[in-house]
Amino acid sequence: MEDIELKNIWQSYDRKIEEARVLNLQSWALNLRCFETIQTQKAKSKLDSLVTFKIWAVVLGILWVLFLGILVYGNRFTNLYFSISVSFIILFSIIAVVVYIKHIIIIKQINYSENITDTQKKLAKLQLSTLKFTGIIWLQMPFYTTWFWHSKWILFSSLKFWLIPFPITLFFTFLAIYLYRNINLENIHEKWVRTLMMAGPEYKSVITAIDFINEIDAFKKDLA
Repeated sequence: MEDIELKNIWQSYDRKIEEARVLNLQSWALNLRCFETIQTQKAKSKLDSLVTFKIWAVVLGILWVLFLGILVYGNRFTNLYFSISVSFIILFSIIAVVVYIKHIIIIKQINYSENITDTQKKLAKLQLSTLKFTGIIWLQMPFYTTWFWHSKWILFSSLKFWLIPFPITLFFTFLAIYLYRNINLENIHEKWVRTLMMAGPEYKSVITAIDFINEIDAFKKDLA
């Protein structure tokens, strides 16, 4: 009789352990689901704001290209320095518009209900593209210092030209090349690179979204 009672006690104890384990798993799954929902909504909100910003940038970029195109057409290459400088600025503006459209497509393709790893890959792709774009876009900087050059100025006021505008253009050319070569993922740990990138809404929004998604993995490990 005592053996039967002891056996029943053990069976009851095993059932309670199994019930507790099931409840813990259900609680873990519920907590994880709630946390995932909160984090993905935060990431989505950040990226939706970024999409709005990029859409406006695309619209303004197209208007800017049209405006500059009218200026070049009106000049008809009578001032070669002006036409070439503005033409390069137009080229970089077109690149910016195309890249922004590409970024909008990447963000819109993110499915927040899919595997976290896939979301992380798309955000990493967006981060890398943003870095590359930033480095490239700095290359247009010297052309903003040459559009007002004129042959008469160089020929008849050569001393003023070689002492003031030319060194300024040279400085911004070296600066643009330096920024282009150093703004990349390998140097993102550098304080000046990170400060420069985080100053604007684009990279900052992407990094914040990545952090929100990465916190889900950290939460899973804490619950495990």
